[in-house]
Amino acid sequence: MWEISLNIKSENKAIANLLYSTLLKSLQDINGIITLNEENGYVSILVGVDLKFKEQTKMIISSCVVEIICTSFKMKFLDNYLIFPRQDKIGLMAFKKALLNFDKETDKYIIKKNIVLNHDLFLESFYHFKLKALREKWAELVSLSNENSDYLLSSDSFIDLLKFLVDNLDICEDEISVVKEDEGYKIYTVDEVQYQNKIFTEESIVSNVIDLSPQKINLYFKETSSAINLLERIFEERITINNTSIKNNYGTISTIYKS
Repeated sequence: MWEISLNIKSENKAIANLLYSTLLKSLQDINGIITLNEENGYVSILVGVDLKFKEQTKMIISSCVVEIICTSFKMKFLDNYLIFPRQDKIGLMAFKKALLNFDKETDKYIIKKNIVLNHDLFLESFYHFKLKALREKWAELVSLSNENSDYLLSSDSFIDLLKFLVDNLDICEDEISVVKEDEGYKIYTVDEVQYQNKIFTEESIVSNVIDLSPQKINLYFKETSSAINLLERIFEERITINNTSIKNNYGTISTIYKS
């Protein structure tokens, strides 16, 4: 049997739980053993598999670690160092999500090039000692944004920068539909039906659409909003607008995607 211990500081327990749940789901087809325990300031995830699944398991673990560093660790980096002069929370979340996904493939390449999975991996130590080039890359991006923070005070300038970032993200979804209802927003994708099976708030909907980076967006709404206006401005030609004068009940979009 091949075994590896993945260790994360207790202060990052949410990240450890995310890694554990992701691996638990990913390794179920190969009957891997995976446990989680916490002691001495660390959460440890122990993975054990038959030797014939060693390389496959290493690829799964590597992909999970890469994704966590590119998302959770990078978002924490942005939270700590990014200066955002505007008071607009919708814009802040959208801007951070655009920076988070910007040049993500290069981020992944740097991490994969440095990761070595033997018997133990201490995630924070790996991040701080092996990924200096990655953090320097992020720091350059943040520094450039901070140095031009006054530029972001202008609404038009901010939209131009956000649009530039969004236009340079890799396309992740061919087409999605965003439905504005009384309780919030729902996102539908062709493959997943209702995205994450949840309702998004006015503050979070734009950042989640940026996360999906779709080629085409169908908007369904009765009345416009700040979030819809921002989506229209940064995605422009990718947007198709629908309202109740065109579609009596945009809620039937769920029926369309289920058919």
